[in-house]
Amino acid sequence: MTTPEDTDAFIASLAARPTPEPLDLPRAAGWIGGAFAVGLGAVLGALGIRPDLGAALQDPVTLAKNALPLLLACLALPIAFLTTRPERDGPVWPLIVPVALAAGLFLLQAVNTAPTNFLPELMGQTAGACLISITAISALPLVVGIRTLRQGATTRPIRSGALLGLAIGALAAAGYALHCDEDAPLFYVTWYGIGILISTGIGALAGHKYLRW
Repeated sequence: MTTPEDTDAFIASLAARPTPEPLDLPRAAGWIGGAFAVGLGAVLGALGIRPDLGAALQDPVTLAKNALPLLLACLALPIAFLTTRPERDGPVWPLIVPVALAAGLFLLQAVNTAPTNFLPELMGQTAGACLISITAISALPLVVGIRTLRQGATTRPIRSGALLGLAIGALAAAGYALHCDEDAPLFYVTWYGIGILISTGIGALAGHKYLRW
């Protein structure tokens, strides 16, 4: 039976342990970035980059297909890193900005699309390939990212894993956009969004399993 003295001794032993070293952020970002480059290179090596990419990016709506998920990734990854310190927890409200912009593009096209064209624009021609590709690009950096976050000391493992998955899924979507020629916001907000959510969910599950103390 545990006595109060045993409990006090246990607490004292925990307090006497040295504080874990902070996560080396540049090193962590480098490992994740390298894993992302491998995954993206494999997918683009198989699918190729769209031949008219330079011209397509002159259209702001098409540019947003690349820029918004990239912005989301750049916002989410530092917050995920912050959660590895028990005394720190970054705010998530900045993530609303790219999400709101994407929702605005979706709604703008939705109200200007004839009912007969809505479903074809939404479904496009490559929804399945889109989801598979984003998930494939995300796989290796998610594994590396979870192993990296294990070096920290998160007290909210599901949140940390979800933020990591969100960042990597968004980065994967931005990378896949270099190949994708489906430029309708109805399509890319929907299917890129689902791909990012899949990565977020996998990250949350992995965080629950592997980031707990």
